[in-house]
Amino acid sequence: MILVTGGTGLVGCHLLYQLVLENKKVNALHRKNSNIEVVQQVFSFYSQDYKSLFNKINWIEGDLNDLSSLNHALKNITEVYHCAAFISFNKKDLEMMKKINIEGTTNLVNCSIERKINKFCYVSTIAAVGERNNSLIDEECEWKENKNPYSETKHFAEMEVWRGIAEGLNAVIVNPGVIIGSGFWKRGSGAFITQVSRGMSYYPIGKTGFICVKDVVKIMIDLMKKNIFSERFILVAENWKQKDFIYSICKNFNLEPPKKQASKSVMYLGLFVDLFMSILLNKRRRLSRAIIKSGNSINEYSNQKIIKALNFKFSKVEVSIKETCKNFDLN
Repeated sequence: MILVTGGTGLVGCHLLYQLVLENKKVNALHRKNSNIEVVQQVFSFYSQDYKSLFNKINWIEGDLNDLSSLNHALKNITEVYHCAAFISFNKKDLEMMKKINIEGTTNLVNCSIERKINKFCYVSTIAAVGERNNSLIDEECEWKENKNPYSETKHFAEMEVWRGIAEGLNAVIVNPGVIIGSGFWKRGSGAFITQVSRGMSYYPIGKTGFICVKDVVKIMIDLMKKNIFSERFILVAENWKQKDFIYSICKNFNLEPPKKQASKSVMYLGLFVDLFMSILLNKRRRLSRAIIKSGNSINEYSNQKIIKALNFKFSKVEVSIKETCKNFDLN
């Protein structure tokens, strides 16, 4: 039997869909107030039989920081896919990210070792890989502190998985780029698509790696099936300029694309305005220094390791954007 954490997130729910489609017995760990109905909605994008597929999932209420609920969730489990994470670029969320991303992963690794779990797959991020100037970033790239609270907590969470590997856990780590997929329009790339749909005047100058969520899921399952452990893999289909990503979304929405490049000075002005409006309206901030740095960073990632390991053929980013925009709905 398989346990999936983070099943109500983008990767987790697409993973659940593929697993139940393959008639796997699946437990999904979810927090008390999480919205499991979003999973059924995502299933409906891909199958008319989505309700019966959704009903194959055994939902278990629990928390990564509650050892008793973790041990209950791991009963009779042989494989774990750890997709749960708290994603934020705001320093105010650092303690919560430490609690969920680092401590939660530590707890799950420890319980998996104690329960003698056969296979363990951890979903990290390219933000935890590191950076290299003027050359391709690969799995051997040296990590450097970057004052990005999210990437730092994911890096230290990876260290806990590596510790588990050293203690005998059969585990593999995947580091996806920007994940393109449907159903989550207020988080990740979905939030970016939502922002573009409302109109944009400026585009950032950065460049990064992108991948379809369905490719992420296929790779995770294949790595586990082929017993490829004690490794990490960067998952990127193509490296795109963020301008091109925005223009592709605009094309699919029949929108006029932004014409102006957002310089650092413009973005820092936006940071000041965002701070002022958040105080005035008592709303959560949308910009941070980490977001600005990401928007201005020009990084290219190598996917050669995963291609060689699985002979994998990635979906085209353009096709993934088109499918995701087709499913876009804020209602």
